Amino acid sequence: MMRSFRMCAVIFLVSGALLTTACGKKKVETPAPAPAPPPPPPPTAPPAPPAPAPPPAAPAPAAPTEDELFAKMSLDDLNAKGVLADVFFALDSIELGSDARSVLQKNTDYLKRRASTKVLVEGHADARGTNEYNLALGENRARVTREQLVARGVAASRITLVSYGEERPTCRESSEACWAHNRRAHFLVKTPVTVSSLQQ
Repeated sequence: MMRSFRMCAVIFLVSGALLTTACGKKKVETPAPAPAPPPPPPPTAPPAPPAPAPPPAAPAPAAPTEDELFAKMSLDDLNAKGVLADVFFALDSIELGSDARSVLQKNTDYLKRRASTKVLVEGHADARGTNEYNLALGENRARVTREQLVARGVAASRITLVSYGEERPTCRESSEACWAHNRRAHFLVKTPVTVSSLQQ
């Protein structure tokens, strides 16, 4: 019996020792695996290269100068355009007022810039008075106009004169406003303007 008791005690002690040893050890936990990294984003296409800059626009051609425009016009076009303005006179007069002198200066400037241009100055009168009187009045108006151009530096050889008196009115009504339009020295360009003939 004693022997059985000892045997049981030994078993008990051995079992206890085994249990103590087993309990004394900490259970080593295996760490959870790290989460897998997210998949890389799909490759993106490289950005498109910037569009090439458009070539610079060709410069617009320079607008033709007044001289070049006039050089391309026919005599009829020049005279229809009225590049040389009429000079107007008072009734029965060959005196030049301030407006007439201003027009003459502009006409002079035009002619001095275009040295080869020749002009015809027509003298006109309104319908009042005799034909003979109006022809003489028209001639005197044309003459005074030429004298003023020459005094301003235009060669007399470039200017010819003619008088039409009352024969070529621009207005045919019987009113002072209409007659005033007919009392004039009218300019006609007689030789074409060329760029090479322009004075610099």
